[in-house]
Amino acid sequence: MIRPARTADLPALLAIWNPIIRDTTVTFSSEEKTPESLAKMIEARRGRGREFFVAETGSGAVAGFASYDQFRGGNGYVHAMEHTVILGSEARGRGLGRALMETIEAHARGAGAHIMMGGVSGENAAGIAFHAAIGYVEAGRVREAGRKFDRWLDLVLMQKIL
Repeated sequence: MIRPARTADLPALLAIWNPIIRDTTVTFSSEEKTPESLAKMIEARRGRGREFFVAETGSGAVAGFASYDQFRGGNGYVHAMEHTVILGSEARGRGLGRALMETIEAHARGAGAHIMMGGVSGENAAGIAFHAAIGYVEAGRVREAGRKFDRWLDLVLMQKIL
């Protein structure tokens, strides 16, 4: 089931997101989320008309999430959004990522968005393949855009016209 995030979901969301921040190059950031910072992010996005959705397993456990916000600042980009989609390792390959993406794309489309962007680590072959499988195309590659674990990382920009 896909539904909007609730305050009670924060511990589960942090348990999924922080190990990815800490241990992988899926995200270039090394700053782990706190309950306060994540709650503020969700509230701020909702205040701008965006949303933060979670995927639940059959038992009701939070298995992943997706959210989106404006791709770049300024009024020239009000119809261009960028998403984040993250699943716990046990949730991958079960269709939850696809369901989350369909949900945020529909939400964004309903709010007037024209494109959805994804910034995927060049090292994340599974993430690139996932996006391609759901209709995203590579819009560009920014070489050595990020740095983590003492190495430079490429950023692959993927785009879908909504």
